[in-house]
Amino acid sequence: MDAYDTGSGARQGPGGREHPAGPGGGGTGDGTGGASGSPEGAAGPGAVRGGFGETAEPPPASGPADPRSPSETAEPPPASGPAESGPVRDAAESGPSAGTAESASGTGPATAATAEPVKPVKPVEPVMPVELPTGVAALTPRYQVGALVALAVVAVAVCAHLGLVFLHVAPSNTLTKQHGAAVDEWVFPEFEQNWKLFAPNPLQQNISVQVRAEVSTADGEIRTTGWYDLSAEDGRAIDGNPVPSHTQQNELRRAWDFFVATHDSDDRAVGLRGTLSESYLRRIAVLRLERNDAAGPGGVVERVQYRSRTTNVEPPSWSGEKVSDRPTVRELPWWTVSGSGDPREGAA
Repeated sequence: MDAYDTGSGARQGPGGREHPAGPGGGGTGDGTGGASGSPEGAAGPGAVRGGFGETAEPPPASGPADPRSPSETAEPPPASGPAESGPVRDAAESGPSAGTAESASGTGPATAATAEPVKPVKPVEPVMPVELPTGVAALTPRYQVGALVALAVVAVAVCAHLGLVFLHVAPSNTLTKQHGAAVDEWVFPEFEQNWKLFAPNPLQQNISVQVRAEVSTADGEIRTTGWYDLSAEDGRAIDGNPVPSHTQQNELRRAWDFFVATHDSDDRAVGLRGTLSESYLRRIAVLRLERNDAAGPGGVVERVQYRSRTTNVEPPSWSGEKVSDRPTVRELPWWTVSGSGDPREGAA
């Protein structure tokens, strides 16, 4: 076979010539050694594999022939790159120094051996939220002391009120006998307690309290107004109101119950509390008449008169109970009052 045949696995040198690559690693095909061949065409164990411009060491004078075929020993030149001055090792055989030199020369990226070891990332500990003080604790010490003093005063007042009300409703005992007057002054008339709702015979009547007045007009005449139904006025103010006032619900009703409980059937006061109840009703009458402008322009209320109209609540049809449906009217005497609303002693 011709050594210069293009079909053989011959390797070409830098000048484009073909270099024979026989089984012996160089020379002609007759098995002669590589010493007589061209140094550039030898592909022996000491040959340097590289691209164009590479220098090759002469093959050893003697030694066993390379059993590899020309196709295994031949290696295509790299596309570009500087010439290497020594044997080229594979990437697996190259150590950290080779990788460092390659990275420093800029010919390739640094290997894993040259990279700094990655430090383990410590887990971030959760930050506990800071709880800010709330309520009284958020105030300055000066305001904290003020809040505590106010709270103590309110607590003492509430405890004192509950204690006096308890003594009022409790059975007669040593404290009520010694301090009964003080308890009554605190309880009556605003905080009076009764048990009519839970009594064996609860109230089954509708009581309408009405009032009229004698008015001194601006021209000196005396005229009498019509009856003002004070209970109906309170009822209209309460009806449909989700939060009615305490006065609309209880002022007039409790004042009338107070009067009835302290007067006999002839409307005579029984004890000092009877006189107190009359004064209370006079004051309510004057305030309500002024609200309704009963005196008119320039007029003055001189006297007032109360009356009550009581009707029985109709029992249910299944009860069989029979009650009278006729109203009962109770008229009180005229009471003299001043223009400022202060009651005057005695009755007309």
